Amino acid sequence: MKDVILGMSGTDWALLGAGVAAILGGIGSAIGITIASSTASGILSEDGSKFGKLLPLAAMPGTQGIYGFIAAVLVVIFFNVLGGKVDLPAAIGFKVFLACLPVGFLCLVSAIYQGMTGAAAAGIVAADQPAPALIFPALVETYAVLSLIVTILMLLGLQTAAQALQ
Repeated sequence: MKDVILGMSGTDWALLGAGVAAILGGIGSAIGITIASSTASGILSEDGSKFGKLLPLAAMPGTQGIYGFIAAVLVVIFFNVLGGKVDLPAAIGFKVFLACLPVGFLCLVSAIYQGMTGAAAAGIVAADQPAPALIFPALVETYAVLSLIVTILMLLGLQTAAQALQ
């Protein structure tokens, strides 16, 4: 009897988790950057000298895509899912998939809200008060970072479990 869950091997589940983390984080970042950049572009059309102050606000939602990418790379490294040498048990692979969900979903949502917050903070820059503008989007960033930490901790625990089975 083949070791599968819902017709997928453990390696399949781990790769799906890695893909979900990278894809959802990337989608959220693309949307968040678009939201913040739209407002920043309007301000820049009136005053091009504010580009350097607006760029961080527009770029900040991009970090969530990076967090999803980091989670995906960690899955590939920790479980050697692309090397073909490790046949991950289905139960471990499914748990790897579940461990990738916090960073995937939270980065999707937080990047969008960070883009909205960055767009609102761009108004502060437009009013020539740039110092506090980064604080508001940075507050949203906190939760994306926490989701990455949770995912990494779960992946480390699963890596230990997978090594014990070998």
